Amino acid sequence: MAQLSKIGLGGGCHWCTEGVFVHLRGVARVEQGWISAPQPDGAFSEAVIVHYDPALITAADLIAVHLETHACRSDHALRGRYRSAVYAFGGAGERAAYARLLKELDDDPARPLLTRVLAFGAFRPSPPEYRDYYRSDPQRPFCRRYVAPKLAALRRRRPAL
Repeated sequence: MAQLSKIGLGGGCHWCTEGVFVHLRGVARVEQGWISAPQPDGAFSEAVIVHYDPALITAADLIAVHLETHACRSDHALRGRYRSAVYAFGGAGERAAYARLLKELDDDPARPLLTRVLAFGAFRPSPPEYRDYYRSDPQRPFCRRYVAPKLAALRRRRPAL
């Protein structure tokens, strides 16, 4: 079995985020819940931990998909609950690499990315009844309204993933 890597991603509802990432080639599993970073960013916000095979999908691909599938340029009223972030499990070198990648992907100077790179602090999983929300019943109104359109758009833009 391949050695898996992991990355934390937060930005929108974890049902949506999980629903997108479980469908990508090379993603072995997605943990849905709340992630915090060390202080001063210690508040928990909705996020996922993506366990992936770096031989099949890169952290750069995952971050690009993440930016495409949530409001990463919008400073909306729920930003505390839905912090736009990439959580690094490695050290300062990994955080610096993710920050460089975000800078490269920030292609709209009029609307800069709000996504931050943070060190992973802690994780609290969602209750079992909310995990795998989309795949367990994609016909739920929430899934049809929010998750399915994100997946359809992603498949059009990135069919190889």
